[in-house]
Amino acid sequence: MPGNTVTIVGNVTRDPELRFTPSGQATASFGLAVNRRWQNRQTQEWEEATSFFDVVCWREMAENVSESVTRGSRILVTGRLEQRSWETPDGDKRSRVEIIAEELGPSLRWATAQVVKNERRGPGGDGPAAGGAAPAARAQRAPADTGYAAEDEEPF
Repeated sequence: MPGNTVTIVGNVTRDPELRFTPSGQATASFGLAVNRRWQNRQTQEWEEATSFFDVVCWREMAENVSESVTRGSRILVTGRLEQRSWETPDGDKRSRVEIIAEELGPSLRWATAQVVKNERRGPGGDGPAAGGAAPAARAQRAPADTGYAAEDEEPF
């Protein structure tokens, strides 16, 4: 198993935003909040902390996530940490650590889920489920300041 693998369980903080690279590669991003609760041994009081993560999905997973996951959903994400840097139009340098999802699913601890298998997409993109244009209300081109605009596939 590679050394850069993380698995987190949390609540989605914003609906996935589906975008496409100039070559048509789907990407979706959303926020995830992970809560931790523990009892302080000195005061016997319960304490809580929340960590926030940005999650990025690519290709078919991006399209599936945008159709399946909504704000408030409790999900499990396994992926790798990736740091990316860019410069704003004003010349400010920015950096962000994201989780690039490799697997994603619903948490079944307090909920049930119904899994529906998609049609398999061919390598040439043929067939009815071949990843045609997404609904215009959700589909956008990736902005230039994300570092993904010129990419045809997920960054490594």
